[in-house]
Amino acid sequence: MSTESLYSSVEIELIVEDSLLNIRALELTKDKLVAVSSIADVYSFDLNSNFLSKDRFYPDSLNVRALALVADTVFTLSIGSPAYLYKNSELVYHETDSAVFYDSMDFWNSKEGIALGDPIDGCLSILITRDGGNTWHKTPCASLPKTIKGEAAFAASDTNISIVGNNAWIASGGVASRVLFSDDKGLSWEVFDTPIVQGTPTTGIYSIDFYDEHNGYAIGGDYTQPKLNSNTKIKSTDGGRSWRTVNQIGGPGYRSCVQYVPGRRAKDLVAVGFEGIDYSANGGLDWIKLSKTGFYTIRFLNDSIAFAAGKGRLAKLIFD
Repeated sequence: MSTESLYSSVEIELIVEDSLLNIRALELTKDKLVAVSSIADVYSFDLNSNFLSKDRFYPDSLNVRALALVADTVFTLSIGSPAYLYKNSELVYHETDSAVFYDSMDFWNSKEGIALGDPIDGCLSILITRDGGNTWHKTPCASLPKTIKGEAAFAASDTNISIVGNNAWIASGGVASRVLFSDDKGLSWEVFDTPIVQGTPTTGIYSIDFYDEHNGYAIGGDYTQPKLNSNTKIKSTDGGRSWRTVNQIGGPGYRSCVQYVPGRRAKDLVAVGFEGIDYSANGGLDWIKLSKTGFYTIRFLNDSIAFAAGKGRLAKLIFD
């Protein structure tokens, strides 16, 4: 794809189609796609041979919405109480507090990773590993910003966390929707307000992505009123310290995932939700709808191929 070309269409090639399927977490390497369903079926798709396999690492059906793929190691994290975090088929962390609800996970590198959950005792639940996921430790509330009453996070697309270098950004939502920032791999945190729609349990940021250490974009809205598009899209050009609404009453309404297109200088973005696929070629200022086919989450392989998942489907997307 040339640096001047724009998407005008998307071709959707189904990998799995099943009306009972529900996938909110997928990850890619250059050779492999891994996706986990809400009942903990793990799908592995070889990008070279197109061979698809399905496994279950768990004795029971767990509601799993958080996934990380580090080389060939698959990390999965269930949402409710008790919460179970697996490294492949090995249980490496569990938590039984009745308020437990985990939303997302990611890794800085092969050794250091992070998982995010809803608040307990006045702060978001943040797990950190420094040994390749063999052990996980919960960050004490004294080391984290205090949450606002009604502030939590959404387990909608496994994209509440964005990582660039040593930096991590975490998006909260609900009655208050803010961005937490760490520039030292989770040792210390700051928190910044955002202008996205918020104020009720179903509003706020559902997805955040940073292209580099400066340029970030977040999207959300209210999934119970998906047509409403006022203040559902915000961007930052100063590393998440300040945010502004863009296309305040235009473009897509509620969307569950937004991702920068790689290699496009923070200009091209794709957003997905259960109402379709949208594309922006100017940093999220203006959007066009490419498809009405619904997905919950998306990851890019390169600047023209992505993989997306949602209710009833796992698919390869080819943008042109």
